Amino acid sequence: MTTTAQKTRVPSGKRPGAAIRTVAHRPTRRGFLAGAGSLLALGAAGCGGAPSRAGEETEDARTVEHRYGTTRISGRPSRVVTVGLTEQDYVLALGVSPIGVREWFGGHPGALWPWAREALGDDPLPEILPVDELNFEQIAALGADLILGVNSGLTEHEYGTLSEIAPTVAQPKEHADYGAPWQEIARVVGQALGRGAEAEELVGDIEARFDGVRSEHPEFGGATALLAASIDGAAYVYAEGPAPGFLTQLGFDLPEAAAAVFTGENREPQSIGLERLDVLEADVLLMGLYGAEGESVMDEPVYRSLDVAREGRDLAMPEMSRINGALSFGSVLSLPFALDELVPRMAVLIDGDPDTRPEEVS
Repeated sequence: MTTTAQKTRVPSGKRPGAAIRTVAHRPTRRGFLAGAGSLLALGAAGCGGAPSRAGEETEDARTVEHRYGTTRISGRPSRVVTVGLTEQDYVLALGVSPIGVREWFGGHPGALWPWAREALGDDPLPEILPVDELNFEQIAALGADLILGVNSGLTEHEYGTLSEIAPTVAQPKEHADYGAPWQEIARVVGQALGRGAEAEELVGDIEARFDGVRSEHPEFGGATALLAASIDGAAYVYAEGPAPGFLTQLGFDLPEAAAAVFTGENREPQSIGLERLDVLEADVLLMGLYGAEGESVMDEPVYRSLDVAREGRDLAMPEMSRINGALSFGSVLSLPFALDELVPRMAVLIDGDPDTRPEEVS
């Protein structure tokens, strides 16, 4: 679940979850760079010419609003770098191959999970940027004409430094860091790329798929579903993020007992002790597995005594499984994969018959 920079493995509600994956601290600026002035020189050396700048006026220029103000973008950018955690999926879905992608997790070539690799086609793999800290020197050398940090936690200082390299779009101001829903990310990325109409069509197509699933599975409506994780043998439950949002979009409700443990305004992930594992009771339970093999809370006798376990209504999702990755990304490319793979399994889980367990996740 974690990169080498992630020490605690305790997810934060301000990050997408793997189903619940998160980074334990916000990435910070590289300390060895003196500031924006040095980066201007780096950018000029790396791209062989000055990139377009925010605020440039052309016939097709547009203004994109974000946490730190507005960014003016002209034309259709083609050299795009993504410094958030999942924007590569959105860029690829809109027909642009990124030249630099910030690695989140998975260890895939080009930091692209299978659904994104397929969308890349025969284009070159993007250069991988580290997740723990922004490497401004590396980013500047790529010669980008647009930098996207929509699903990110960019600081104002980081945003200002990136803006000296190329027009940069930071996270939306209406949401917490890493908290914008997939529809919002798609629309902001579409606007930045000059492909707003395509983004709206993409959002509409995926929302129609959710509508179709709810119609085909009326049993989901009003039933309860919960996303949880076993992290080094400890249990956590989640109410916010791509994966819980996926369950809500399918028509499920959060169980009352689980809902009661979320007392903060942002409904941060909560740790659940063995004496409180009854909080995991739900019509459907999705359990992400993280940590050393043999340390899963699902192996505890108290867990095996729960109705959700005895009746076969739980699904284990290993950290690096494609389903876990698809839920973690919760993107316009990964959501169709998650629907294809999870909906049939959830239809089996909800029947409460332990003899009809779904296919295991690998």
